[in-house]
Amino acid sequence: MPVDGSSPVLLDGDAWQAYFRDFKRSAFRLEVHQTYTMPAEAETVRAFLAGAEKPDGFNAPWHRTISDHAAAGRTMTRAKVVRRPLTPYSQYLFEWCIPGNVAAGEDYRIIDVTDRQNPGLPEQDFWLFDETTVVHLNYRSDGTQINRELVQNPDLGKYLAWRDLALESAIPFSAYPT
Repeated sequence: MPVDGSSPVLLDGDAWQAYFRDFKRSAFRLEVHQTYTMPAEAETVRAFLAGAEKPDGFNAPWHRTISDHAAAGRTMTRAKVVRRPLTPYSQYLFEWCIPGNVAAGEDYRIIDVTDRQNPGLPEQDFWLFDETTVVHLNYRSDGTQINRELVQNPDLGKYLAWRDLALESAIPFSAYPT
């Protein structure tokens, strides 16, 4: 459902990937769900849960994207809200995904709300590109993605405040006890 009452602009394929190729300064993601059910990850999540070793070169294309942006002086930052006990999906992220992202140059932070209230963040995943463009990531309750929606005429002050609040409330992934 469009946030601003206009027709939705849904992003997929190259139109979606262009945001990750073309941002000029920064890309920030707020992740609020505890489980994501993404078809592209199904096999690796199953392997992780079965106790397999992480494959060599795991997530290498994404890590190249991160490191290329970092080398060019562009930042990629993510804040993930978690609750303990971690879901199996979050365990997969913490063991197989996030360490490689951090090593590639992503500033990945954790907001643990197990023993405290949500500091005022929305229950909506989003990417904020260059502090000007907002894309909502819409999910079903089971973590299946419904769509990616470009927010037309976003209230940027609200999204910037949520980004700042998330970062103030978070600790670096490397400092989070796993």
